[in-house]
Amino acid sequence: MHNKRWVIQPPIIPQADEALSKFPYPLKQILYNRGYSTDAEARAFLKAEAPAGTDPFQMLGMDTAVERIRYAIEHNEPIAIYGDYDVDGVTATALLVEALQWLGADVRGYIPNRFDEGYGLNKDALDSLKADGVKLVITVDCGIRSPEEALHARTIGLDLIISDHHHPDGSNLPPALAVINPKQPGDPYPDKDLAGVGIAYKIVDALVKERGKTKDGDPFPLSSFLDLVALGTVADLAPLVGENRSLVRRGIKQIRETKRQGLFSLAGVAQVKLDKIKASDIGFMLGPRLNASGRLESALASFELLTTTDFMRAGQLAQQLDVQNRQRQSITRTMQAQAEAIALGDDPDAYLFFAAHEDFNPGVVGLTASRLTDAYYRPAVVAAKGPEETRGSCRSIPEFHITDALDQCKDLLIRHGGHAAAAGFTVRNENLPELVSRLKSLAKQQLEGKDLRHTLTADAEVALEELNFDVLKHLAYLEPTGYGNSEAVFVSRDVKIKSSRTVGAEGKHLKLILEDSRGATYDAIGFRLGELQKSLPPRVDLLYTLEANEWNGRTTLQLNLKDLKPAGTPD
Repeated sequence: MHNKRWVIQPPIIPQADEALSKFPYPLKQILYNRGYSTDAEARAFLKAEAPAGTDPFQMLGMDTAVERIRYAIEHNEPIAIYGDYDVDGVTATALLVEALQWLGADVRGYIPNRFDEGYGLNKDALDSLKADGVKLVITVDCGIRSPEEALHARTIGLDLIISDHHHPDGSNLPPALAVINPKQPGDPYPDKDLAGVGIAYKIVDALVKERGKTKDGDPFPLSSFLDLVALGTVADLAPLVGENRSLVRRGIKQIRETKRQGLFSLAGVAQVKLDKIKASDIGFMLGPRLNASGRLESALASFELLTTTDFMRAGQLAQQLDVQNRQRQSITRTMQAQAEAIALGDDPDAYLFFAAHEDFNPGVVGLTASRLTDAYYRPAVVAAKGPEETRGSCRSIPEFHITDALDQCKDLLIRHGGHAAAAGFTVRNENLPELVSRLKSLAKQQLEGKDLRHTLTADAEVALEELNFDVLKHLAYLEPTGYGNSEAVFVSRDVKIKSSRTVGAEGKHLKLILEDSRGATYDAIGFRLGELQKSLPPRVDLLYTLEANEWNGRTTLQLNLKDLKPAGTPD
């Protein structure tokens, strides 16, 4: 029943306790855990102030890019924004297309098709843009590992500006007119963690600093694009600290009062209340639907949804994405079972799982890898095998940097790229067996002998009776929470279970009513913990986050369970 490791943060030291004395417990413990141990730092964090040094012109290449874009606008040259098919890429494309239209540009979005063209720049697309009269191509969320394609653009006389947030291949940058990526060597921009859409926003910020007005001479509505920044940043799992935190906090405010027709329609089908939206709603409800079109067909539907002003069309597209998201869920379930059978059938004790198959849908390989990593706490690679090439997606654990591992296999790969925890690659089929064995032996070298279990970290141990709506109100200041700035997590010991049942399709989720030492009761929900219900002891230790549950106009406190174990079992 209990195969996860619990770690409770050490209690606040007296100095920090004194410095944060204006904040109530447990908020000051949580602030201390997040690394804020002075009053000024804590207030800046809670207000989500933008950090110092966020002038977009600090980014290498920005001056050149802005100058070239302004030239294109003034001379009415056709511009293409070349994006990617995930939420980060689609929001970044929508943002730059709309912003440049406001500035009077002749601009169009181009999003490659995952199935026909694959990720990133490709030469055929550049040829057809050139044939259409496009003079300037600006990439968003892709291009940093496309030196050959950049050279091709130069050869056919297309000006190319690359904006991307993925890791460059050392100092081997593509030969573009300008490369904007704070991760490139020598870039002085302090925040290296902006998402692709965050970098697109900085380009617009720079253009507006130079220009300031729309084509009609009105002040430029820069902050109206923050809704897109919030969607892309949260959905792409960019860490919600530093400048991202500030942008997403303001972006969520923007979503709550959005004028964007597509967001109303999408929130409608996802049953999300826009006026109360949180970052987690983007991550779990809106993001997957915006991603669904690019996973199954073409991401142009999501791009159109975010940019259309026609409410009939927006309604239609939102319905389509909702249907595609359900199809995607069902495909993921089937593929997960197949991938599990292949990976475990090959080598159940492997330190890295690898499953490749001709029938796998290339749009869902990443999600399937992610499920395997979640279930087994091992790096996982799931790949769709084509007639000549195999395209794979990788997910990993903190103990194993997956992009570094792929870098060590690059003599075998056609292309690859990504982050520490997620990556993608294309390999010729004759090199596939060698790639599998090399990745598995790298994983074995690095992971053998380690205690490989999910670690769940809690902020503080509290008694149930200490929880109330005041605590919840204080926790709201931590928003936006998510990757890199997790929600507050608590542990409560020796709690009595008053009743338990399973809920949801196939009894997947666990619903408990708990009782504190005074006899007061609390509701608890454990998503995907349904199978624990048949073996629950009468008293348990719980690890959970705290939330409000609205039902029939009544709001109650609810514990959202992350794990539980028989009371007194070692952590």
